[in-house]
Amino acid sequence: MDLLPCPTHPSPMTCTHAPSLTPISLPLRASALVMALSLLLSGCASLYATDSDTDPAGAQSASAVSLSTWWQDFHDPLLAELIQQALLANPNITAAQAALQQARALRDVKLAATRPQVTVSGSVQRNKSENSPSSIGYSSGLDASWELDVFGAKRDAVANSEADLTAARANLRDVQLSMTAEVALAYIQLRGLQEQLTLAQHNLASQLETLQLTQWRTQAGLVTSLEVAQAQTAASQTAAQIPSLENSQATARHSLAVLTGQQPTELDAILATAAPIPRVTDAVAEVISANSLRQRPDVRAAEARITAALAAVDAAQAARKPNFRLGGSLGLSALTLAGLSSGATLATQVLGSVSIPVLDGGALRAQVRVQQAALAQTRANYQNTVLTALKEVEDALISLRNNRTRLGHLQQAATAALQADLLAQDRYSSGLIDFQTVLQTQRTVLNAQDSLASLQAQLGSDHVRLVKAMGGGWQ
Repeated sequence: MDLLPCPTHPSPMTCTHAPSLTPISLPLRASALVMALSLLLSGCASLYATDSDTDPAGAQSASAVSLSTWWQDFHDPLLAELIQQALLANPNITAAQAALQQARALRDVKLAATRPQVTVSGSVQRNKSENSPSSIGYSSGLDASWELDVFGAKRDAVANSEADLTAARANLRDVQLSMTAEVALAYIQLRGLQEQLTLAQHNLASQLETLQLTQWRTQAGLVTSLEVAQAQTAASQTAAQIPSLENSQATARHSLAVLTGQQPTELDAILATAAPIPRVTDAVAEVISANSLRQRPDVRAAEARITAALAAVDAAQAARKPNFRLGGSLGLSALTLAGLSSGATLATQVLGSVSIPVLDGGALRAQVRVQQAALAQTRANYQNTVLTALKEVEDALISLRNNRTRLGHLQQAATAALQADLLAQDRYSSGLIDFQTVLQTQRTVLNAQDSLASLQAQLGSDHVRLVKAMGGGWQ
């Protein structure tokens, strides 16, 4: 039985009701996965907090490695190159990296407040009165102060900033995962459109041959001009699809260029040549682990925000308690600069102070309520994040399973339609069937092949969405 830290409590807790997490077969429609992960809705999940952007040496998990290389499952070098370019140059990733740097700096500011503060000063003063010569005085000083964190106010502030740093780190990984998924989806869409365009062009060529054959048969008096008009209509309808497919391809290329931080047309030359639709083997997504959902950066960020909100509540509570401060100064003064090292007048001061809030009009008590309300919002947001994650996993699994079933049927339909079209062409040339049968078989072939190409691209997209829903990969 797994024991998980609970982000809804300020101190470490264990959730003894958490079930064991075991691999789950895809055909189960993820129902077991949902049951295993429903414990997250009670607020129990592992906290994700490190002090660097990468895991410590020797502690990098296998799922983190999978997160950084999941697109290699498609075995497409160009896709991998585009994703690497997006990770380096996408503006959204750059902004998330800057936000992470800001969160780290803010953490360091809060951490510095827990340490003694020392200030060194020096001054030169010239005095002159009307009836006496001017005099110059030199002085130097050393001031030190330290606020005793008796009730943990500063520790809570540091914990709050640490949690914000963890959330910023998770947000960066969330943006990275989203960008890699968007690149993969746009790339798969482009390859699917190219396949559809190739099929449309091939079918148009076949329909034009049929049109020419029909014209010859009309001239020979074997058929009427009606069949010529019908053949021309079918060919024109197929030709009308080509500009639309070309336009969609250009849009997909432009999206890929922007995702990789480039001008919209910079990738046109690289992506203009058609290539196969990226595919993965079924074995890649056959078995998944419930632990994979815990790799989702948005879930980790939501957990970190709960930790930050809890620390903010504790800090607000501590602000209502006495504050203790120690301070002191050491000063030297002399008439000459050299005199500061010998013969200078020494002045020292040691000060201890305590301040207790007595009357503040209820401001501190109201601040506690503010932070408690913020904590309630954060918990609700966490629950919504987990519910959304569960929905995305369930949707992706069902779509992937059903589309695999559809693929087998469509492959059979496309093969049968192509055979029927060849037979219809031969029989029409021999005058054994009418032209309506030829038109019907041509439409069937075009529709079946187009649906098959679209579904093959959809299967690749389903895999990407499942990877993203599970947080970037699994073993």
